[in-house]
Amino acid sequence: MLELIALTKSYEKQPLLRGISFSVAAGETVCLLGASGSGKSTILRIVAGLEEPESGEVRWGGQSLAGVPAYQRRFGLMFQDYALFPHLSVFENVAFGLRMLGVDSLQERVIASLALVKMDGFAQRRVTELSGGEQQRVAMARALAPDPRLLMLDEPLGALDRALKESLLEELRHILRQTRIPAIYVTHDQEEAFTIADRILLLREGRIVQAGTPPEVFAKPASAWVASFLGLGNVVEGQVRAGAAETPFGRFSIKTNQPDGQRISLLIRPQAEVLDSGEITGRVADVVFRGEGFRVELENGWYFHVPSAPSIGEQVRLKARVECLPSP
Repeated sequence: MLELIALTKSYEKQPLLRGISFSVAAGETVCLLGASGSGKSTILRIVAGLEEPESGEVRWGGQSLAGVPAYQRRFGLMFQDYALFPHLSVFENVAFGLRMLGVDSLQERVIASLALVKMDGFAQRRVTELSGGEQQRVAMARALAPDPRLLMLDEPLGALDRALKESLLEELRHILRQTRIPAIYVTHDQEEAFTIADRILLLREGRIVQAGTPPEVFAKPASAWVASFLGLGNVVEGQVRAGAAETPFGRFSIKTNQPDGQRISLLIRPQAEVLDSGEITGRVADVVFRGEGFRVELENGWYFHVPSAPSIGEQVRLKARVECLPSP
C-alpha cells in the first residue's frame, strides 16, 4: 500500500502542497481532481521520486521511500504527451524500459502488454504511423509491461477528442480492474474522475478539500466551491428566514437547523421535474438538445435538465431539488 504523510512543497516561496496525506490500497484507483496549479502533478512527481518534498514522507508497504531513486521504485508513469520514441517501432517502444531493467522473457512481456491494450497486431509499425488513440495505447502498454507496483497517470487522455477519450477511459478502467494494479489518476475533468475512480481526492490550492467515492462526492459536496467546480448544479447565496432561504432569486423551502439571519449557500440541482410548477421562475435564454432531454438556461445563468423543451424567451416555473451546502 502507498501512503503519503503530511507532504509539503513550495515553489519560489509559494506553497504548492500544504500537508497532503492519503493512501492507495491494493487494486484501488484514486483520482486527484483539481484545477491547474492545485498541486496534482507535483504529488505525482514526489511519489515517482522525481522531486523531494520539503517535509512529510512517502511510504510503500510501511517502508519509507526517502532516498530511493525513481528507477528502483517500480512505479509506472503515463503522461498526456505519450513521450514515445518516433524512430522506433511499437515493439521497441514498449520494450525500451524492459531492456533497461534487464527483465527476462522480454518478447513475451511486450506481446502480452500489447494484447492487453488491443494493439497486438501493431508490433512492427512505427509510432509515427499511428493515430493519437493508438499512440496512447502504446504508451499504456509501455507503462504496464514492467508489471509496476503502482501506476500513475497524469492527464493521460487530455489530448484526445471526446468520443475517443470516453472509449479509452472505459478500456483503461477495465484494464485496472483486471490487473488489480493500484493507480493514481490525475485530471481536471470531473467526468473522467467519476468514471475511473474508486475514490476521488479534490484538491484546491495544495489542500485536499474533499475525499470520497464518486457517489459520496456527488451526493454531498463539502462546500459551495466543490459544488461549483464539479458542475453539480446552480450555487446561490441566501439567508435563513423562518425555515426558508431568501435569495436574490426568490424564496426557497429548505431543511436546516440554522438560526434566522444565518448566511448559507444553496445548491439547486439541475434535474427539474416539471415545467409548470415549483419555486424557480425565470425566462428561458437558451435550449440545447441533449439526447434524453434538453438543457435549459435561464436569463440569470442557471441551467436545468428537463424532458421537454420550452421556447426561448418563455417564462417558466421549475421544480428542482434545493440543498443547503456545508459552511466553509
